Amino acid sequence: MTDQTTGQVAGVDLSTSLAGLDLPHPVMSASGCAGTGKELAAFYDVADLAAFVTRSITLDPDAGHPPPRMVETPSGMLSAVGLQGPGVQGFLASELPWLAQRRTRTIVSIAGSTLGEYAELVLRLAAGPGVAGIEVNLSHGGFEGVGRLLAGDPYQAARVISVVRRDSPPGVPVFAKLVPDGQGVVAVARAVVDAGADGVVLISSPLGMAIDPGTLRPALGGTTGGLSGPAVRPLALRCVWEVHAAMPDLAIVGVGGVRSGLDALELVLAGASAVQVGSVTFADPSACTRVLRELAEELASRSIARVADVVGRAHRLEGQQL
Repeated sequence: MTDQTTGQVAGVDLSTSLAGLDLPHPVMSASGCAGTGKELAAFYDVADLAAFVTRSITLDPDAGHPPPRMVETPSGMLSAVGLQGPGVQGFLASELPWLAQRRTRTIVSIAGSTLGEYAELVLRLAAGPGVAGIEVNLSHGGFEGVGRLLAGDPYQAARVISVVRRDSPPGVPVFAKLVPDGQGVVAVARAVVDAGADGVVLISSPLGMAIDPGTLRPALGGTTGGLSGPAVRPLALRCVWEVHAAMPDLAIVGVGGVRSGLDALELVLAGASAVQVGSVTFADPSACTRVLRELAEELASRSIARVADVVGRAHRLEGQQL
């Protein structure tokens, strides 16, 4: 029997561990897809999430990209919102306290244009309440002239993570969010772990674009945008698989095109200890709770008692079926 408020299924243990974080289950929100958390509060208690991942916070306020910012594509969507937000001071003044008051496990996504900005961000966040982890956005495109190549370059990505780890509060895990391209996701994962990352988030949205047939111009105000939705799930699955195969003890969060409990289970089987639910939230604000419930039902239907037992299990099955 399923508990409709928690997603728990009798006989199924959904608890998981992620880089020292003990979580009640594996389902998180994805950065940029859940607003400030207040937008979801009408649908469920955000404290029931494994973790709420914030939009990427910058040092200074940012207006983001010009509209149009989103366009539908086959099996997904393109988004070019940019880094719109109140800056770290505004975030610490209102958004983070609201989440902390509700006892939400909050992972703060951060984005900077220089190493100094990343350092300043984590130093200021150290004074904020309830920060459970730091997710480092390495693909926002504005870093020291390197741009989006940062997330696919082992050396550049490691520079950022080294600074973030150095200045982050002790005991707060640091996760590097990586792209599915560049110099190879395994090489970048090794570099950021060597630089101090406690885990990786796979994947950040790959870039795409669309042409408006009416204007004959790019459909997005920012020309290109991040591709998300079902179209990218095979990319996310491949990256989780490759990194887990190379680094089986590394904490991995899988994200990209998760719409159902079965989608989430596939990422767990490939090696993710937690998953994030992103763009489907725009159409279904309660998607995180639904995916959690469906994940529990998928496990129960296969007589699997603990989700932790099947993290990376697809690597070990050797032709057997669940």
